[in-house]
Amino acid sequence: MKKTALIQILAIAMVVAAMAQKPTISNAKLQEVSAAGGLKAAFDAILQKQDSPAWIGYRVPVLPKERTMCCFDSVDKAQSTKANCCMGCRVESSSGNSFSGTMDNCQPPEPFRYAFVFFRVETKRVQKIRTYSPDCALDFANLPVYWLENVDPAQSVQLLTEFVLAAPSEDIDRKKSINNAGVMAIALHDHAVADQSLEKLIQPGQPERVRDEVAFWLGVERGKKGFELLRKYVRNDASERFREKGTFALSRSEEPEAIKELIAMGRTDPSTRVRGQAIFWLAQIGGRKEAEQISEAIENDPETAVKKKAVFALSQMKDGEGVPLLINAAKTNKNPAIRKEAVRWLGMTHDPRALDFLEELLARP
Repeated sequence: MKKTALIQILAIAMVVAAMAQKPTISNAKLQEVSAAGGLKAAFDAILQKQDSPAWIGYRVPVLPKERTMCCFDSVDKAQSTKANCCMGCRVESSSGNSFSGTMDNCQPPEPFRYAFVFFRVETKRVQKIRTYSPDCALDFANLPVYWLENVDPAQSVQLLTEFVLAAPSEDIDRKKSINNAGVMAIALHDHAVADQSLEKLIQPGQPERVRDEVAFWLGVERGKKGFELLRKYVRNDASERFREKGTFALSRSEEPEAIKELIAMGRTDPSTRVRGQAIFWLAQIGGRKEAEQISEAIENDPETAVKKKAVFALSQMKDGEGVPLLINAAKTNKNPAIRKEAVRWLGMTHDPRALDFLEELLARP
């Protein structure tokens, strides 16, 4: 192959790759803007002239893993079209619901290494932040869309952090608030500065709802570093509520040490609620080791409320893993309230082993 032809092929490949890293956009007045001179300067230049509704978006690097970030207009539509995967987003639809997770029928051959962050702006203010995966086609209802190129990921994290910190207090409790959406977008960045930002946002002085969201995404997206931050800030936090929420975040981490931390909280946390919640999430993870720890709580925790929570946790374990241990608790536990609780949950499992035991129990004189 001649050198000239090879260069042409490489050039075409680079163009195709660049196009592939842009979202599929329809019904939009699209304008491309370079952020090479700084993201905040480019963003603010657009924001300050935008009184009517518009969207500003750009690409960020993300850790490659199976994920789809899209939306649907209703639960019924999502269920009826699930075989066709994500049907795309009408981003201006007030009835739309966001989806973030895995969808087995529509995963690409290789996980994407980038995602798209979009900001809805109006009257010179950011009103919404949304994050989409490349497999989600976006319909913008004929609004202006400013697409920023040459965005520095570190500057993206900094911009998002500023919006999270500046969000009004009345916005914090909304499910789709700027706080929640901004924290999620930060956590997706494949960049070390994201961990620094999340550590800043999980500090005790921040609003608890923001801290809850940070803890969740540290467990879901940030791997080993995310677990280390959870261990540092969750286990010994002064807030019982935050520690309770933190048990769920630990259960979402795929780091092996996270289970040990969850077990430790189930054993030693001073709060009955926190110990019970740690035990519950251990059951959702499943496995023999987790089942043994739950049984230990039934035997040794000083609070009956935690023992009852542990009995319930055994009943929720996958594939009936907890049934033999429930039967054992019903037979041998010294606390009559716990034996009664074990029998109650055995009756709801519909497991043949549980039914055999209950039949035997009823046949006793």
